[in-house]
Amino acid sequence: MEPKRIAPPLTDEDVMNLKAGDNVLISGVIYTARDAAHKRLVELLEKGEEWPVDLKGQLIYYVGPAPAKPGEVIGSAGPTTSGRMDSYTPAVLEYGVKGVIGKGARNEATRKAFQDYKAVYLAAIGGAGALLAKVIKEAEIVAYEELGPEAIRRLVVEDFPATVVNVAHGNDLYEEGRKQYALD
Repeated sequence: MEPKRIAPPLTDEDVMNLKAGDNVLISGVIYTARDAAHKRLVELLEKGEEWPVDLKGQLIYYVGPAPAKPGEVIGSAGPTTSGRMDSYTPAVLEYGVKGVIGKGARNEATRKAFQDYKAVYLAAIGGAGALLAKVIKEAEIVAYEELGPEAIRRLVVEDFPATVVNVAHGNDLYEEGRKQYALD
């Protein structure tokens, strides 16, 4: 099956057109944020304060990229384990982020949040950070520079590959995959 092409910012309709197991190619702008940045963003929400960058409708990639070598845009940029962001994800989705990219399964509360807020969880290929870096055409820090690799970056990507794991329909690719191979 041909991959679906998506380009942030995403709408509810864009998300509802995806289903667990779909392969996608993302082109356009995505943002990076990991644990430390998520903690700060959620603290701002709790105080009723604005975020340093408007991420409504956007995709957040859970990555702390390696430094770029001379002549490169970014260093290795493989996904971080997503479960580390589970305590923050429902609030981030409620704010208006439409999807996140990482690796690994999500907890039940986070899976429900994808349904409640019409959002999507995409898995990138773990261990392929050097290859993923090749589809990143631009990278700039837009917030929390003092966090180093965990700063929020604005990335311009072209055909960034990912697979839909959780989506607003309530499906979970990891659970569905295990059921296919479960013994009775």
